[in-house]
Amino acid sequence: MTVNNFPLSEPVLQALQTSLSPERFSTYLRASGGNQEQALRLYSRNTALSAAFYGPLQGLEIAVRNALHRELSALSGPEWYDNRLTALNPKAQEQVERAKREVRREHQRADPPHVVASLSFGFWVALLGKGGNSNYEMTLWRPALVKAFPSARLSRKQAHQQLDYLRTFRNRIAHHEPIFTRHLAADHEAILRVTGWICPLTRDWIASHSRVPSLLAQPRSIDLLF
Repeated sequence: MTVNNFPLSEPVLQALQTSLSPERFSTYLRASGGNQEQALRLYSRNTALSAAFYGPLQGLEIAVRNALHRELSALSGPEWYDNRLTALNPKAQEQVERAKREVRREHQRADPPHVVASLSFGFWVALLGKGGNSNYEMTLWRPALVKAFPSARLSRKQAHQQLDYLRTFRNRIAHHEPIFTRHLAADHEAILRVTGWICPLTRDWIASHSRVPSLLAQPRSIDLLF
């Protein structure tokens, strides 16, 4: 048997299962009815789809962080994360300090462009959460962050729920987890929809470059290169 013209002898199959780990490979094996060749095809497809989602997710993440940074800068200055009036909760403050340390370790200035770029997607999504004792509804959302989504009428809770859902999806891909059982067309549409809340033109640009729809249209039996 072969996959993508690569011969799959018994030693090769055993080596691949060891490299992928029996536990990880078993997910694909079960989904393929115990057929090892089909399981490897499914693994390849999962990898290709994960890679295709990288571009749209990257576009979303950058649009989110820049929109939130813009509005928080207007509220509290470009170093809003150090401004006491911003009232970040202790967890967020620690994430900011960690980002600064990472920037300095790379021998760069811990200025707003570098710090903002070093903060994780989870950090930005959490700014749309409740904030604990910091009450982000009153301190961040109403005076600033609602303006980051000019093309939608949203509550803070709605914005947070959608972005946290996409954060979880992004993390599954980043940790090389299976995504083939998900409704991936809906995931792709969610990425575009949320990006459109920030900037419809950016959404359209991402959609025009996305490889996800064409890959989803391919039959599962066809090998997808990655």
